[in-house]
Amino acid sequence: MPSAPSRALETFPNPQPGRDYSIRIRIPEFTCLCPKTGQPDFAELTLEYVPEARCVELKALKLYVWSYRDQGAFHEAVTNQILDDLVQATEPRFMRLTAEFNVRGGIYTTVVAEHRAAGWEAAQPVRLR
Repeated sequence: MPSAPSRALETFPNPQPGRDYSIRIRIPEFTCLCPKTGQPDFAELTLEYVPEARCVELKALKLYVWSYRDQGAFHEAVTNQILDDLVQATEPRFMRLTAEFNVRGGIYTTVVAEHRAAGWEAAQPVRLR
């Protein structure tokens, strides 16, 4: 049976919950529709997060992203909605979603939305000589 778009975000247990580590996921084929014209908007999404207890499952993420293909959405709204849904599903220590939209009418748009869990602070970078 072929896959279909889905808003269900599946997760799995973080294999190293005692350690801060980052996960970066590049999604180069995001599409939605312009709510004004109905024309397609194309973007590359970059998801970066430090998991707490759960990580997002990649096939479920792919089907979730696909679910926006026929939905009209402003760039700012869709970026924040995706971040909110991912935060709700995974409850990460930190999460950043960057959406780089392709040119439309001579204008490129990049939207960056972040979530930081209460009390969580990033470790200081290690400098090696």
